Amino acid sequence: MSKYAKVVYQDQIHSVEVQEQGLLTEQKQLLPAEAVTWLPPASGMMYALGLNYADHASELDFKPPEKPLVFVKTHHTYTGHNSTTWRPDHVEYMHYECELVVVIGKTAKNVKRENAMDYVAGYTLCNDYAIRDYLENYYRPNLRVKNRVGTTPVGPWIVDKEDVKDPMNLTLRTWVNGELCQEGNTKDMIFDIAYLIEHLSHITTLQPGDMIATGTPKGLADVKVGDCVEIEIEQIGKLTNYIVSETAFFAKNT
Repeated sequence: MSKYAKVVYQDQIHSVEVQEQGLLTEQKQLLPAEAVTWLPPASGMMYALGLNYADHASELDFKPPEKPLVFVKTHHTYTGHNSTTWRPDHVEYMHYECELVVVIGKTAKNVKRENAMDYVAGYTLCNDYAIRDYLENYYRPNLRVKNRVGTTPVGPWIVDKEDVKDPMNLTLRTWVNGELCQEGNTKDMIFDIAYLIEHLSHITTLQPGDMIATGTPKGLADVKVGDCVEIEIEQIGKLTNYIVSETAFFAKNT
């Protein structure tokens, strides 16, 4: 299986291939995985789906959408594997969202569904944290809900599309402090990957490195400061993230 990541090691950024014995750089240097800082493996625009699983829509008392509900996330929101994400002070409900992410491999404009998968480079994971306090109505994920700095863990790596036999039949799971809280399968998406690429490429031009976050199944729960949140997708990997306070996050990152 081919897996590619971006890491920081000794103050330098490296593109690496993830191997059993370590992380192989383009200069053929082998880095120890435990000694690196993981970065998001892609940094393009993220087109994120809302309510793309019918069971998730039902748990929020919404009807499943008839057309894709899409919002945009930008690179300042991304953070890497084993990083921290902050819970804003005085909010009532902040939850995780385990999502399969499609990474675009070549420029896509006005793509037909039957050719859509030709434009996929591979797959990664994201935890699309949402702050429900600020949701306005039906589905309006404004800046305060979905676009805060450092609140979208992405990674740890990109798995080559050829190594994922059927991306529309993968199990998704989320653990909070070791307790399984969410489980679903990508086969339950309302709008599948090929449809989404066709749909989005007729609205905008998808560029290499852009990402499509395909939504989350039911099973959401509030997360608190101190929680360890792990999301996992079959054949792709596991992404770990830690929740800290707003004060602690910005004390470290400003």
